[in-house]
Amino acid sequence: MRVIILAAGQGTRLRPFTDDRPKCLVELHGRPLLHRQLDVLRAAGLKDIALVGGYRADCLEGQGVEVLHNPRFASTNMVSTLFCAQEWMVDGEDLLIAYGDIIYEQSVLESLLGTDAPLAISIDREWRRFWEIRMENPLSDAETLKLNSESCITELGKKPSSYSDVQGQYMGLIKVRGDCVKAFRDAWHKLDRTVLRDGKDFDNMYMTTFLQHLIDTGWSAQAAFTDNGWLEVDTVEDLNQYHELLRSGQLDTFIQLRD
Repeated sequence: MRVIILAAGQGTRLRPFTDDRPKCLVELHGRPLLHRQLDVLRAAGLKDIALVGGYRADCLEGQGVEVLHNPRFASTNMVSTLFCAQEWMVDGEDLLIAYGDIIYEQSVLESLLGTDAPLAISIDREWRRFWEIRMENPLSDAETLKLNSESCITELGKKPSSYSDVQGQYMGLIKVRGDCVKAFRDAWHKLDRTVLRDGKDFDNMYMTTFLQHLIDTGWSAQAAFTDNGWLEVDTVEDLNQYHELLRSGQLDTFIQLRD
């Protein structure tokens, strides 16, 4: 299996912590997010890992993994960053894609690795419990996630009108089965570069938009379920909230942090 961690963004909502480093190197409980994620990946035996850097990519050297680059990081989004690593995508080898600003327990990764589908996507069923510690109105920030009777995703990434539109929450952790890696690359190359999708141009397409395109064109996207067991560090408020939960002993009800 090959692993690609997306770590090119500027992390403006985490300033001043990102003034001198990329988002993935911001520390939670004394350790960078990246180090916590790499620990889990390596414990699962995953060694072929690449980071796609952009902002302060120089800080990513020396982490014991391949460092690739998105030279247009300031004007592009996640999908463009991902395909800066397309040479790292090997036909026939499973591909794991992870955002650089998340951490997760071993059980979350095991659920994803154990899901055999062209696309497997980690989904938090208990997302609302997590969102309620981060914001007053969880629905205002959540995105739709709809499943069919076989736990395949039919819709994600839209604005929900009610909690019934959110059967789980996308986490930024994806697996492409090895025999589908070439088709995954081809799907991106075949997209019309002139079309706006979800209000964004090709270079700034959301990852959920690309995943929805795959689903709409016949890909089976299986949910790999978890009930919490992960964190996203997107803002200074997130970081402060998690450290406060650590001090009060409550964070371990959401995730068990390794020392």
